Amino acid sequence: MKISIAIVEDNLQFTETLKQYLERYKTENGVEFITYTFTDGDEITSDYEAKYDIIFLDVEMKRLDGMSAAETIRKYDQEVIIIFITNMAQYAISGYHVGALSFLLKPLPYFAFSQELTKSIERLRKRKQKAILIPTENGIIKLNSQEILFIESFGHDLIIYTEKQTYQIRGTIKRMEEELSGLSFFRCNHGYLVNLAYVSAVKGDEVIIKTHQLKISRPRKKSFMLALTQYIGGTV
Repeated sequence: MKISIAIVEDNLQFTETLKQYLERYKTENGVEFITYTFTDGDEITSDYEAKYDIIFLDVEMKRLDGMSAAETIRKYDQEVIIIFITNMAQYAISGYHVGALSFLLKPLPYFAFSQELTKSIERLRKRKQKAILIPTENGIIKLNSQEILFIESFGHDLIIYTEKQTYQIRGTIKRMEEELSGLSFFRCNHGYLVNLAYVSAVKGDEVIIKTHQLKISRPRKKSFMLALTQYIGGTV
């Protein structure tokens, strides 16, 4: 997963600091970034492209301030995570009007930066989803991975459970596991691939998903609980 980052900052020295922080974060956490830099708010809003995952946006800039830039960005992009950078904490309240995730105060230590970046990446990952194609009697439909409760292996077929209905397709659980790799899915035993987002409880050796109770195999119990803990904690 490569994360697209925009830095909008008129202080070139501070821009370099942020770029160095990103490099350090990459080394420490194995996260890849594509970084774009802008020296004023009007540069990013002019012919804005909704290709960024996270925008670090300076509040005070000469031609177009961060708040105004954020308002323009929100007209075209409701999904991008905006993090304001400022040395004036009073801007925090105004930031909520443009959906800013948070504020970082200058001077900015690496620890505060990395904590905020981790939180933003967790948010991105939780949004992450994938469409899979399901052949049906009426043609092929596109199913969003977030709609899937769990997938059951049944002979040479797979049964895909959603809240509304089930789909039966040819395939193997291993191949589906590979297809959904990197998302919130984990095997609780050899026959079930579970969407951790829908786990409401674990009781003994069973995981509860809506009205379904699925067996957790003993060899997979520890890794399954670890995956679930990481998902809830936001690191998946």
